[in-house]
Amino acid sequence: MSLTLSEKAKAVKPSSTLAITAKAKELKASGVDVVGFGAGEPDYNTPENINQAAIDAINEGFTKYTPASGTNELKEAVSAKFKRFNNLDYKPEQIVVSNGGKHSLKNIFDAIINPGDEVIIPAPFWLSYPEIVKLSGGVPVFIYTNRDCGYKITGDDIRKAVTDKTKAVVLNSPNNPTGMIYLREELEDIAAAVVESDIYCVADEMYEYLTYDGREHISIASLNNEIYKRTITCSGLSKSYAMTGWRIGYTGSSVEIAKLMGSIQSHATSNPNSIAQKAAVEALNGPQEAVMKMKAAFEKRRDAMYERMSKMKYVKTLKPEGAFYLFVDVKEVLDKEYKGEKIETTTRMAQILLEDYAVAVVPCVDFGYPDHIRLSYAISRAQIHKGLDRIEEFLNNI
Repeated sequence: MSLTLSEKAKAVKPSSTLAITAKAKELKASGVDVVGFGAGEPDYNTPENINQAAIDAINEGFTKYTPASGTNELKEAVSAKFKRFNNLDYKPEQIVVSNGGKHSLKNIFDAIINPGDEVIIPAPFWLSYPEIVKLSGGVPVFIYTNRDCGYKITGDDIRKAVTDKTKAVVLNSPNNPTGMIYLREELEDIAAAVVESDIYCVADEMYEYLTYDGREHISIASLNNEIYKRTITCSGLSKSYAMTGWRIGYTGSSVEIAKLMGSIQSHATSNPNSIAQKAAVEALNGPQEAVMKMKAAFEKRRDAMYERMSKMKYVKTLKPEGAFYLFVDVKEVLDKEYKGEKIETTTRMAQILLEDYAVAVVPCVDFGYPDHIRLSYAISRAQIHKGLDRIEEFLNNI
């Protein structure tokens, strides 16, 4: 047999957001004053009490293997958080702690997908969803939305997309990249369609703490027992606790699915990092003031970015209700010329902004919307205004 490589692996696209962030960091390292709107990562340090819990774990020798699906101490902390914040009753045996949100999603799809099963993904979508589904042997099926409906799907959208091969629908609220949040009545409509279609709902709630203007985060699994039985709720500590590098994600599901995911993880990675698990216990059980402080700062940054961006020519956007992204329609920009050449694609637009204006933005081709870009406001207000000055200068030069 010749030395061939996996066709499945070759079909997976690398993360464009990480690539753009890496390029921006490379330019910064060479002395260029780059403003990076790319990364989905808070600019805050992990709160000190969480850091100290990790240091204590090291000093106490908590550096050995733990149970594959996480320590019981952390599962109990996650269970309490689900009850306290999400109004969800997940016992410790229903919880699987993984190496970040992406790992949790991979476990979920590995546990529920058989080859050829379809997974409905509302668009725009976080770029990793379809790639993880494909890696698990599934087929992504997209439901495209628009600005008029807040980039949100309905129960009827799901009903129209369901086939005899449909296994699940992904629901991401607050949403990346749009920042929009599903309201209770919208979730009830979607839940009815999921139950009627007898499929799973993969509820990605990674940005659950980051909601603005007094909006409430509602977990779809909390609505009634029928949707609860069909939902796998996925969250983590990366965004809300500024713990992106610690790699702790978690899921709540039926005991049956949790056992499957734990078994899969036992062979794939063994356990999540023992030290990070101790830090996660402190994050969930300890003081929450740092989370509230970050949330308040993000809300002010959102206001500043939206106010300026909404007044710029050639672009359109909605005011985000959560997360820390602005999803910007740049169709008009793509029809313009820059230095005598038609801009044409958001990839080219992003290249011009990075090379000529030292601003890193994310073209949303891999999010299902090639005529949009995403801007993260998880950076300081001073950096936001500096970057927007440069984007406005670019728009005035086309």
